[in-house]
Amino acid sequence: MADGLNASQQARMRQYRIQAFISTWCCYAGFYFCRKAFYIAKGSLTTDLHLDSKTLAYVGTAYLIAYAIGEFNAAAVGSRVGARRLLLTGMAISLACNVVFGFANNLWTFMAFMALNGLAQATGWSGTIGTMAQWFRREERGQIMGIWSTCYQIGGALASGFAAFMLGWLGWRWSFWGASMVLGGVWFLFYFLQRNKPEDVGLPPIEDGAPVPTDNAQPNAAHLTHPTGFSAQLVITILMMGGFYFFVKFIRYALWSWAPYFLKLNYGLTDESAGYYSVTFDILGFLGVLTAGFVSDRVFKSRRTAVTLLMMIGLTLSTALMWWFIDLRSPVLFAVILSMIGFMLYGPDSLMSGAGAIDVGSRKYALAAAGVINGMGSCGAVCQEFVIGYLYKKEDPNTLGPIFAALIISSAISTAIVFLLVLRARAGKCNL
Repeated sequence: MADGLNASQQARMRQYRIQAFISTWCCYAGFYFCRKAFYIAKGSLTTDLHLDSKTLAYVGTAYLIAYAIGEFNAAAVGSRVGARRLLLTGMAISLACNVVFGFANNLWTFMAFMALNGLAQATGWSGTIGTMAQWFRREERGQIMGIWSTCYQIGGALASGFAAFMLGWLGWRWSFWGASMVLGGVWFLFYFLQRNKPEDVGLPPIEDGAPVPTDNAQPNAAHLTHPTGFSAQLVITILMMGGFYFFVKFIRYALWSWAPYFLKLNYGLTDESAGYYSVTFDILGFLGVLTAGFVSDRVFKSRRTAVTLLMMIGLTLSTALMWWFIDLRSPVLFAVILSMIGFMLYGPDSLMSGAGAIDVGSRKYALAAAGVINGMGSCGAVCQEFVIGYLYKKEDPNTLGPIFAALIISSAISTAIVFLLVLRARAGKCNL
């Protein structure tokens, strides 16, 4: 907390920090309910509305292109209007889009409102990260952001399970309508609890803390996060983090978007069972985020790149296992390896896009840095939808081989980028 607070201010600061954590956690988890329903319902959209994999890829691509554009837009708009207005508007539009999906019967309705949903959903990450940056110090961010980042593991798992349950109980349309009701409840919770920063409630700002010292850092290394703006070195670091996140999101969305589809059409599971099996990706991802956050603070002293590199090596090995055992056609083995990938992927994902984005962007520029990094990552999500939609052919029993090979290549490239970031951090050229 900020220094020099009296007892009353400390109590109020503690209260608002808790409110900031709860409101932003629920906000981003709630966004997932209005994002996941489409991916869980993909199989039913194929059988009921006759939308094949290529057509669904078009819909998914429309969403992801809008999401990527929206990330850069949210970084600019959010810095002007504040995280509160940005997020309340984004949630309202997203839940309205999902109401429309429940009534949709054709490709063009899905396409148009999926693009609008992408723009709305894009407000989520930068807005919530921008809020958290205002309320928590650097030395506590690894663990706190590690716990906080479970919003998209737990949120994703709950959203998948909820959509699968509603699909099995009332049909795919209620997967969308139920999601809207959940996000509507979150909207009111957020409205009453969230405040942008301590100054908005009469409290002094949280001090951001000094940059992490490095073995080879030069005396003027602090200029890398100069409060007046982005330096050249900082821009290079953010672009490299964005490049890393491009390939990480390629992998994450490839499995997140298509795993239920593969389990239904290639492994013979029902829609409901495929949805439940795919949740293992998010469940083990939850543990990966907690582990990465704890280790980065306690073992690596807030150095995010070291633990990220170790887990990325594990991710590369895990994707190789998925490719190696492709011929066994066992849904259980698929789910086990999927959970391993989730553990290794989500830890680096949360560190670099959450705590890492705040660290390099500082308290003042955290929202903008998070928006740029996540925006570049979302471009990877766009690419995977297009690539996998065209690589997949259900009549070919070996069709998943090239898809899993693409995951290995993406993992190896992102690992190489992290290695370069480790070298930059050791040389004192980035605050990671």
